[in-house]
Parts: sequence; structure tokens; C-alpha cells
Amino acid sequence: MERRAFLDFILKGAAVSSLPMPLVSCATASMYKVTFKGLDPQTTDLFQLMDGLSFELLIKQGDPISQNDHFGSNNDYTAIVPKSDGEGYLLWVNHEYLNPLFIHGKPSGVDKTLEDVHLEMYEVGGSLIELTRQDDGLWTIVYDSLYNKRIHARTRIPFSNGTAILGETQAIGTLANCAGGRTPWGTILTCEENYDNFYGERHPVDGSIIPSDEFGWEKFYEHPPEHYGWVVEVDPMTGAAKKHTSMGRCSHECATVVQLEDERCVVYTGDDANDEHLYKMISNKTNDLSEGSLYVANLEKGKWLSLNIEDHEVLRSNFTDQLDVQIRMREAAKLLGASPLARPEDIEVDPITGHVFVALTNNKPKGDYMGSIMKIMETNDDHSSMTFDYETFLTGGAETGFACPDNLVFDKKGNLWFTTDISGSSISKKPYESFGNNALFVVLRSGGDNGEILRVATAPKDAELTGISFAPESNELFVCVQHPGENSTGLDDLSSSWPGAFGEVPKSGIVVVKGPFLDDLLA
Repeated sequence: MERRAFLDFILKGAAVSSLPMPLVSCATASMYKVTFKGLDPQTTDLFQLMDGLSFELLIKQGDPISQNDHFGSNNDYTAIVPKSDGEGYLLWVNHEYLNPLFIHGKPSGVDKTLEDVHLEMYEVGGSLIELTRQDDGLWTIVYDSLYNKRIHARTRIPFSNGTAILGETQAIGTLANCAGGRTPWGTILTCEENYDNFYGERHPVDGSIIPSDEFGWEKFYEHPPEHYGWVVEVDPMTGAAKKHTSMGRCSHECATVVQLEDERCVVYTGDDANDEHLYKMISNKTNDLSEGSLYVANLEKGKWLSLNIEDHEVLRSNFTDQLDVQIRMREAAKLLGASPLARPEDIEVDPITGHVFVALTNNKPKGDYMGSIMKIMETNDDHSSMTFDYETFLTGGAETGFACPDNLVFDKKGNLWFTTDISGSSISKKPYESFGNNALFVVLRSGGDNGEILRVATAPKDAELTGISFAPESNELFVCVQHPGENSTGLDDLSSSWPGAFGEVPKSGIVVVKGPFLDDLLA
């Protein structure tokens, strides 16, 4: 099945000239004007690139973006959109979480003050930044632009349609912002993933708060956990944001949008946890995601199961109304028989075939250490269809040279790029000894080397690469370096110093990658 899926991917690529070669890692790409060789696994504290590429550091954690704001921690999803006046671009960046040690000097588990918590609350959410491209081709930040602003864990954000959750029509802040998506009308979707690490979670039986095991903000603020775990829509031109209940509440990794012929939208999203599920929402209106029909995938039956309370007696028996279903979406999905998956993370739609690719990172409790990339084929290539087929596109392991796929993106030629997320504590340990640091890969789609998998870049120590996106009107790739040095035990015992000199506190940041390999690949 995996081989057939891969052949289908290759054969439907543009300008295919031959059958794919065997799947191997660290391949040599000879289809280009110059021969390029993928990297071997690396374990250095560097951001390393294959020959034919170079990079520049655009911004790092703590850098000012205005007189009042600075760039947040652990950057993840990025989106680059043109300004409405056509002059320059706006960059949206997610900030997923933080390392307390690097913010106020106190490692996790040490008692914090309210002031410490306020410092932490500022580091998550998102950054909105104006970019310009200089005559020499360098991307630079327009400091003090009126567009530059932060949305963080103390920003008031309303629920769409005036929806009230526990009596409140707005939430205090957005947090755990992992991946995301873009809408056809130019707004950004940022996804709240591991929200329970901040304010804990509600006990399903007695209603008490299960304390968070990470940041412990519930000790300082009684913000309901139900106010988090949503998809948040942000207008990059104004910074205005709203939380959508239509896509349900879970550890949202992403929100990938496909527009139907009637201009309604389908949004795919995964719940990044062991044995959780794959969802899609079909909007009721055009240019509006605030209302729609919510579904969860059953792979064994090849069906999208409706999460509408009116469609199932079991939902009416266990939930008070549709909002209750959306708040407790995980419970509802399991009652309907949704397929448990291996941490469904990023989702991207093939621009050539329309097939839906889903990164399944791993499920260690069930013995799945390497993860895979799954392909969903909607019936009749209709994203609003209620039935589908699926196949495993690639499986992580020694043969393919990668483990734990995470973020995905297709380039304009249909090549699939993906990053890996081996946890920092597992890198170079069994069963991941042969993979080195986390890395960025590309699956070549066409030409003499179609089917090859190249390791394009490797991350510094403890880090993962995230937020991969291609710059508009150029062959440049924006890549986030997230949580370097996350295993540091103290400021005098740092496991990484990237991007600074040895002994400096590590900082997440964004690099811009360019060079002949990208120019030839995307020509």
C-alpha cells in the first residue's frame, strides 16, 4: 500500500520523465544544473544546510519589533501575506510555549511569583511583523511599523458569534499556538494545542480542575480551561482576533483550509495526542468559519462521522447541546467510534492531486516510534465528501532515513517538504541513534531523481525545525528553529547556545534559506 501511494504521488507530478527510484535517504539529486547531495545525520549545535544552500537569521526570541514589544518564545507556524496596499509583506508567527529558565531564571518545578507568570504569559501567542525585501535581496523587519504587535496570553479575545462559554463571551489570551493555516480571504488561523499545560483541564466526572504539569498558571488565575484549545482567526491587517468554536476543542495542531466550488470552506485539523483523531469542518457560509458541520474520521469504514448532536442518540444522551459537544469533542468522537491515530499533526493538501497528507508523528505507548505520513483521498476528489480512501505514503525508519514527521508543506512544483520532531530527550538514544538531530527533508517529485528523499537541513541541539513556509515571489524558505537547548539544567549548564556564541542562552529564531538548490528545484 505504501509503495502504491508513493507511485501515485510521483506519477501525478508535473513533468515526470521516469519511474521513481528506490526510497533512500541522503540521496544525490542529479536532476539539477549542479549535483546536490543531502546531508548525513548531524549532532552538532548548528543549523546546518546541504551544499547549495545558505541562510540568514531574520529574528530571534527577545528581539524588539517595536518600542513596546519583542519577539516571543519558541516560534512555530509562520505565514507571509502581502500588505493590502501591495507594498511589502506581513509575517505572522506562532509562539507555542516557553522555557521558564530562559525567561526569568527559574526552571520548571520551582515556585514562581505573579511577576514571573506575567513574563511567561507574554512569551506565547503570536507576533505580527512587517517585512520588506531590500534591493540586495535581504529580508528585513520594519521596526516600529504600525502593523507590528503581539497577541499573547493576556490579550482579550472574543468567541465568534458572541458565543458564551461558562458565562463569558471572551477569553483572556491565546496560548500553546502550534501550527495553523490561512483562509482564502487573507486571515490567519492559529491553533491552540497543548492548552492543558497552562491552566490544567476540567475533570470529566466531578468538574474539578486537574492541575497543569508544566506552567501552573491556574495557581494565579482562574481562567477556565474551556476557554482554550480552539482555532483562533487573526486579521493580519488589524490584529483583531476571534476564537472559533465551530472546529471543536482539542490539541489542535493545524487548520488547513480548502475552498469548495461554491466558495464554502473545508478545514482539516488534527488532535496532537496519542490515540486522538482527525477532524474536518465544512463551513455554512462563504468567507466565514464561525458556523459549520463538524466531522471526525473513521479510517476503517472510510467515513466522516457527523458530530452534530441531532444526528446521534448517543450524543444527545451524553451532552447538553452542540456547544457542549464542541467543548468535549474528544469524548464525542470516541463515542462515535473515531479511529485512534498516532498523534495527527500537520496537514497539507497536494496542489496537484488534491489529496490530503497528514503527519502522524508517533505513538510510543503502542510501539510506533517512527511515525508516518498518511494520505487521504476524498471520494470523487470532493473535499466535502463523506467518504474517503486512505494509504500510508511514507513510514519513518532506517530505510527512509527519518523518524517522527511533524510539519509539512508543498512547494509550487509539488515537492513535499517535512520536518521531524524527535523529542529532545530522545535524540541520539534508542531507537533514534541513527537519525541525529531533528531535520528538514524534501521528497523530490519529478525529474531523473523523483522519489528521492533529501535531508536538507539539521537543527541545533535539542531543537526541532518548524514553521516552514515559502516566501512569495521568490525561491526562499522561511524555517523556524524551535526550543534549542530545551534540556539545559541551568544557566551554567546549557545544552545549546544557538544562535549565539558558546555559553550564551539559546534562543528560538527564524532563518531564511536560499541558494542554487532551491533556484534549480523551483525553476
